[in-house]
Amino acid sequence: MYRLVMAIRPDALPTDPSALTEMVLALDAENEKLRVAMQTLKEMIFGKRSERLAVLVDKQLALELGDLETDATLPVQANDDAPAAKPPGKVRKKARRNIGALPKHLPRCEQRLEPEATACPCCRGQLHKIGEDVSEVLDIIPAILRVLRTIRPKYGCRSCTDGVVQARVLPRPIESGMAPTALVSHVVVSKFAWYLPLYRQVQILVGQGVHLDRTTLAGWVKRAAWWLRSLYELQLRTIQASPRVFCDETPMPVLDPGRHRTRICQFWAHAMDDRSWGGPSPPAVAYVFADGRGTEEIAGQLKGFSGILQVDGYAAYKALARGHGGAIQLAFCLAHARRKFVEVYDDAVAIRA
Repeated sequence: MYRLVMAIRPDALPTDPSALTEMVLALDAENEKLRVAMQTLKEMIFGKRSERLAVLVDKQLALELGDLETDATLPVQANDDAPAAKPPGKVRKKARRNIGALPKHLPRCEQRLEPEATACPCCRGQLHKIGEDVSEVLDIIPAILRVLRTIRPKYGCRSCTDGVVQARVLPRPIESGMAPTALVSHVVVSKFAWYLPLYRQVQILVGQGVHLDRTTLAGWVKRAAWWLRSLYELQLRTIQASPRVFCDETPMPVLDPGRHRTRICQFWAHAMDDRSWGGPSPPAVAYVFADGRGTEEIAGQLKGFSGILQVDGYAAYKALARGHGGAIQLAFCLAHARRKFVEVYDDAVAIRA
């Protein structure tokens, strides 16, 4: 059977009609395979959006990384080659429903429902308890706003004028502010953990009769960040003290009031995680905000670091490694390395065309 490896030249065509017929049939079979492959690629690229790897799959198929073609003909089944019995279907997993198994750490508030009368309806004798039925439901108490009044009595001596005693003021996250630690923590967690913006939290407070400006809540968040700064710096230093650090950047649009539009800044992620191979480093990540993504930005963040830095193919990391005289070794991502093979294949196809 003819197998086309190079372009057909007129002087290479056979003169035998039977050979020409065999070549045409081979071309038709080859075209059929290509049509099927093309249809498969169209479905992968333009099909469901959930197939995120379709962009790379179409080019990897062209690289023939798998057994995409075969000329082997399967032999005819013998009597003892009958297909095995169809395996039983997968056992359907039982739905995970929480029926009557509420968490034990939640507080229980009991309410006991007694019958209206405990006299026997027949002989009017006194009934005695023979058992009870207990059922549990998951209840919720919405956030309750309350005012904490702190009263500090003053005690003075009747014999002298200097013997006044009074308890100290309890510390607050904002000096002389109206928000205690619980309220500031609630605002910060609602914003960054549950993605509830400040303007919406203001609306919720208004619904409960408390009118606050959004800038007030923004000041609370800023003050909480000031209190947590030392913990953040300790976490960042701990990560950068690890012999292996992962680093990557992502764009972050930031409001620019003077220009009446946003400007693109960067969030740099510094992380370590040895769980996959049982290493000593615990999982941790810290984010560093920067105005740009140049070499000077990452060099300032990793000042004093020496070890393995796992990164993508961004040129700033390569310049960083060159500037540290071998103290930083780069470990590149395999997914980005795979793209280089695709680029080589595309260039070879373009040159051959």
